[in-house]
Amino acid sequence: MKLIEKILFRAIERMETLALSPLRKTLLRLRGLKIGRTTLPRCRFTWPHKVSIGDGCQIEEGVVFKHDGVWSEGTSIQIADRVWLCRGCEFNITHGISIGPDTLIASGCKFIDHDHNFTDREATISSQKNQAAAITIESDVWLGVNVVVLQGVTIGRGAVVGAGAVVTKSIPPFEIWAGIPAKKIGVRG
Repeated sequence: MKLIEKILFRAIERMETLALSPLRKTLLRLRGLKIGRTTLPRCRFTWPHKVSIGDGCQIEEGVVFKHDGVWSEGTSIQIADRVWLCRGCEFNITHGISIGPDTLIASGCKFIDHDHNFTDREATISSQKNQAAAITIESDVWLGVNVVVLQGVTIGRGAVVGAGAVVTKSIPPFEIWAGIPAKKIGVRG
């Protein structure tokens, strides 16, 4: 009985996503979202016009597309074709992020392209100007569950980042990194 319940639950969830996706996409397009032939489940957008999603992407529920700041023109979150975004991923972006095609991003990954400045001891941290630098994820990258990618990082083509890693510096193509902070542990064969 449990197997039948699981199958039924997943079938209903999938039908709901497929049925409501066109309406959701239409409403978000009216607010400026650029999206190709991709099914869109329930996700959160602060400024939909700041997001571009390509064709053939697999997006699971609960992804947060947060452009952190006041309204401004242009796109700051660019997702290429055939990108997989699992549940609970969060984009917290002020400057920009681009994700290349065929990239796999597991559940709970976070991308933060800005940081608080705390160099002036006489001023509160919250009153100091943020530092920001774009994040670039090249093609065919795989990020394990709960990876955090911080400002100014480029993750090279074909790289793999282990679950729970905090990526604070750029990763060359085809390398395997893990840990806090992330360090090289191997190279793809």
